[in-house]
Amino acid sequence: MRLLRAGRPDDPGRQGGAADLEFTQYASGAVTRLRDTAYLMCRDWHLADDLTQTALTKLYLAWPRVAKAEDVDAYARKVLLRTLLDHRRRRSTGEVVTATLPETPDAADGAAELRLTLVDALGLLKPVDRAIIVLRYWEDYSVERVASLLELREGAVRTRSMRALAKLREVLGVELADLLA
Repeated sequence: MRLLRAGRPDDPGRQGGAADLEFTQYASGAVTRLRDTAYLMCRDWHLADDLTQTALTKLYLAWPRVAKAEDVDAYARKVLLRTLLDHRRRRSTGEVVTATLPETPDAADGAAELRLTLVDALGLLKPVDRAIIVLRYWEDYSVERVASLLELREGAVRTRSMRALAKLREVLGVELADLLA
């Protein structure tokens, strides 16, 4: 994925050399993590690229303020999540991810199939529930931090997490038994 380039010298929104360099260094280190998180939330690599690029653009535009934040990574994930939720709300979102892949890799141990099964199961969850599961169990955030990021009450995060995990167990119970047999 290509990172943002600084604007033209005559661009009024251009921040300046030091800020551009600081942002570029941050973005270079964070782009892979943001893209992986975006993929787990939306289950589409192309959309994950778009969401990551949009989130990085928003971060760049607000970089003087963002750079002063206590936790820039948390701020970036919040921007990414809001970008995904905004994308889902738009009526122009008509893309459908299919279960059929154009080509299948050789998977002797079934790890790739297991990963796809897990990602498909995540796709059955509502976007907010999926975000809770990804942030809690992939990013290993505390309930308090997830609640803060998603602007939910801690009790709501616990309840939604419990229900989402129950749904995943229900779906994966049969499929995992087949894969692991």
